[in-house]
Amino acid sequence: MQILICGSMAFDTIMVFPDRFKNHILPEKIHMLNVAFLVPEMRREFGGTAGNIAYNLKLLEDDPLIMATVGEDFVAYDNWLNTNNISSTHIKKIANNFTAQAFITTDIDDNQITAFHPGAMNESHLNSVGEAQDVMLAIIAPDGREGMFKHAKECFDAKIPFLFDPGQGLPMFNGNELLSFIEMADYLAVNDYEAQMLQEKTGLTLSELASKVKAMFVTLGANGSHIYADGQRFDIPCVKAHDIVDPTGCGDAYRAGLLFGISRGWDWPTCGRLASVMGSIKIGSRGGQNHRPTKTEIEQIYTQALVDQTKLDENI
Repeated sequence: MQILICGSMAFDTIMVFPDRFKNHILPEKIHMLNVAFLVPEMRREFGGTAGNIAYNLKLLEDDPLIMATVGEDFVAYDNWLNTNNISSTHIKKIANNFTAQAFITTDIDDNQITAFHPGAMNESHLNSVGEAQDVMLAIIAPDGREGMFKHAKECFDAKIPFLFDPGQGLPMFNGNELLSFIEMADYLAVNDYEAQMLQEKTGLTLSELASKVKAMFVTLGANGSHIYADGQRFDIPCVKAHDIVDPTGCGDAYRAGLLFGISRGWDWPTCGRLASVMGSIKIGSRGGQNHRPTKTEIEQIYTQALVDQTKLDENI
């Protein structure tokens, strides 16, 4: 039985501008903006929610299935998946399209200007959950709008439990649409900003939203995360990172830890601690798929984090 990852596959082109945007944007000319930034540093990363989550599950020696749509430029990414023994069986190539990609320019103050081209992601509805066999658990992560609706409904109809992760796709949906996803989902995951937006769009409190699913996960960055389940809130501490390099993909790493734990029937604190460990490992590397710990190393970090937290609790 496998975990199905419905979401985006994307290239992230990240450029660094060694100055401040504000030094080159004239406020009085903002209505006729025409600026160019010289970016001597540039890198291209493999990303997308589905790609990042699957990569982290593979680090845990799971065997995830990705369901996504990509463009004709996907060759390098496909080779990367093959190198890492991640199945591309349910990745559909769409003719005359580019793979989704983000072009991100960052200045020395970490301000960002981003352009996102969805490309083939908009055709995600051409995939069907029914094409995947022996699926025990799924995640509906940010993807094409129509595809997210379709795959959630297909999981619900097939009685496949799934985690709804609206992420950066949340603005695409109104309150009633979001509630329809949540009513079908078994689990819900958002960060603290998305949690606030979700409450505003649906008119429901966190407690009311949590009551609609088996468990709701709210990540709080350096402040850890909360898991609302079984009528209570579990506070999951942040695992101290060895290095803080790049937060890109940390949320996806966290979700991979959750999915791994849920699929094995672990209790909520254990699921949350593994998720936190995966996020802390990822933040030490640039991009979403450049960290390469072995499963043994992940287990060692998990064990040490548990020991450290026990000592901290005893001293409080």
